[in-house]
Amino acid sequence: MTRRFFLLLVSLFLLLTSCSEQPLGSKRNPIKLYFVPSMEANKIITSAEAIKTYLQKETGLYFSVAVPTSYAAVIEAMGTDEADIAFLATFAYVLAHEKYNAEVALTTIRNDLSSYRGQFVANVNSGINKIEDIEGKVIAYTDAASTSGYLYPSAILKQNNITPKGEIMAGGHPQVILAVYEGTADVGCTFWSEEHEGKPKDARNSVEETYPDVYDKVKIVGFTDWIPNDTVTFRDKFPKEIKEKVVDALLKYAQDPEGKKELQALYNVDGFIKSTDNDYDIVRSTLETLGMDANELFK
Repeated sequence: MTRRFFLLLVSLFLLLTSCSEQPLGSKRNPIKLYFVPSMEANKIITSAEAIKTYLQKETGLYFSVAVPTSYAAVIEAMGTDEADIAFLATFAYVLAHEKYNAEVALTTIRNDLSSYRGQFVANVNSGINKIEDIEGKVIAYTDAASTSGYLYPSAILKQNNITPKGEIMAGGHPQVILAVYEGTADVGCTFWSEEHEGKPKDARNSVEETYPDVYDKVKIVGFTDWIPNDTVTFRDKFPKEIKEKVVDALLKYAQDPEGKKELQALYNVDGFIKSTDNDYDIVRSTLETLGMDANELFK
């Protein structure tokens, strides 16, 4: 080993050691905030950056944001300390808690509700009018860790011995709607939420601006049971004092006019309520009733 190479290794070691010793929330060790890719990534990043800016101003701490390519990547990041905080979908949270002891702190609110349902949607020309008609058809799911976009609807099909002809993992709720709209899939599974001011607020709403006739071409043919809303989740052993600051800042942000706008743009969120892991036992009991294992489902 040459002296020059040795000195380079020493320098790198000292640099990494220096970074690791920086307190969490400092400029060189920012709090890492992750978002699941359930909507279009560029839209998520825009709102995520706005949230980061607000949190930095409100808490005096530094943050960074990221949108990995899958729910699985966010879950794994929670287990390796690559992510400190994540906006996690319901089933993704249950799995992150089971695997890595991640802990929910906030549940999202939409239209004054802390729960929602999944929906089955079909192309109007597919011949599908009810869930039983899915037999032998091509179905589009969002992601294997999505509660409304995969877990609950696939469980319903299993319960009723319905076997689709083929399955597509589209990568997000808008992508599922587009797959059904364009005929790539006969039926799709996405989130549903109650109408607001007379307008549907389900996943079709996410593509209406580009495809204004989506409500005419994509129809609802069935629903899942009710599901607790998605979460703001903290990794295991996240410092309690910092956690309280972040939670308080997010609750305040949800009351701010600009914050309301960005949270709506992000995941159609109207606000947050404080929550605990016990609030998600209903998801676990549903899995037990169906004889399904979270880790096996995720695989």
